[in-house]
Amino acid sequence: MRHFVIGRLAMKCAQADRHIRRPAYDRGMRIFLAGASGVIGRRLVPLLRVAGHDVAGLTRTSENAAIIAELGASPVVCDVYDAAALTRAVAEYQPDAVLHELTDLPDDAAQIEAYRARHARIRIEGTHNLLAAARAAATARVLAQSVAWPMPPGPGQESVAELERSVLAAGGVVLRYGQFYGEGTYHPDTVPTEPRIQIDRAAEQTVDALTEPTGVLELTDDGMRRLAASID
Repeated sequence: MRHFVIGRLAMKCAQADRHIRRPAYDRGMRIFLAGASGVIGRRLVPLLRVAGHDVAGLTRTSENAAIIAELGASPVVCDVYDAAALTRAVAEYQPDAVLHELTDLPDDAAQIEAYRARHARIRIEGTHNLLAAARAAATARVLAQSVAWPMPPGPGQESVAELERSVLAAGGVVLRYGQFYGEGTYHPDTVPTEPRIQIDRAAEQTVDALTEPTGVLELTDDGMRRLAASID
């Protein structure tokens, strides 16, 4: 089943350049994609390759490295919490941009609450480590996944706030996605409440966002729009 899904993604993206608005670059960018084996990462890799970019995909496991390679990226096996190893990996690749799509969520939505602290950690410590690695590699452009809906008080809200604050303070771009739906998401067959975005559309809008200046972007089925940003 895994190879079938990857094959479908590759076939869709092999014809995608007539649907993608190419970034205004004379050459393709070098993209360090953290979270390349995740639900949006697996869609981003082939889209980025079709758009002419070179992609290094970060993952923690060799099994996922094989998936990333099959999708068309150069796999980098490294734990985002190993700051020294991460810094070396980013420095060796010398990216034009770091794209942070890391999450730590369960396959079963019913277990999300049990993963709350883990997900908060990756939003804070994982983001800080990626930003530090980008600085060490003199990579000015960082884009990071956030959410477009208000979080209830607690670790989730605090970690989202810190992720956005640190990314904006570094001159990066915050990507506030609506709830994902479609194959491989928590809503494979149903449409969630707003804000929402179909997962393939989310990947396409992310590619479009690569050349956007620093700030907060909201990505939903209604399109991509810029929001007021604050780093307080």
